Amino acid sequence: MALTVDAVLGLLEEKGARRYGNEPVSQLEHALQCAAMAESEGAPATLVAAALLHDLGHLLAPDHGSETIHQYVALPFLRGLFPEAVLEPIRLHVDAKRYLCRLDPRYHERLSPASRASLASQGGPFSNVHAAAFEAQAWAGPALRLRRWDDRAKVKGLPTPSMDRYATMLRTIVVQ
Repeated sequence: MALTVDAVLGLLEEKGARRYGNEPVSQLEHALQCAAMAESEGAPATLVAAALLHDLGHLLAPDHGSETIHQYVALPFLRGLFPEAVLEPIRLHVDAKRYLCRLDPRYHERLSPASRASLASQGGPFSNVHAAAFEAQAWAGPALRLRRWDDRAKVKGLPTPSMDRYATMLRTIVVQ
């Protein structure tokens, strides 16, 4: 059953104060930083929304292996509310990390300690076969952009726009 925009915003506001794993920011700070980075780089509204919502699964199922499946947990709640251009980058953002680790060993070294730890539980770097399959997906490019914002959006005290700014944007991209 799809959530409403108000329910999504409420979830972020109510549960977003939780720490984002072992990172120095909360879930909400991480989400807002990702969205702000996407917006500052001229991403379309759908990709800004994906950046904001990509870790919603952590808030929906915080104690149920959400590190390994969080990218899938939120999808049933967002499907029917947002278009594929929001959902697919969310679904693929963990695969994008696994892909980048296969593509560039230095990428792995630049990951935060928490991201390196979660990579192991997410299956580690892709094999060459899995990397090729990832590249062939239509939403691989947007997922890679989202992944890079995800990696950088862990800065304690970084100023971001308020949730109100993104609430308006989310309402404009709802599937009618």
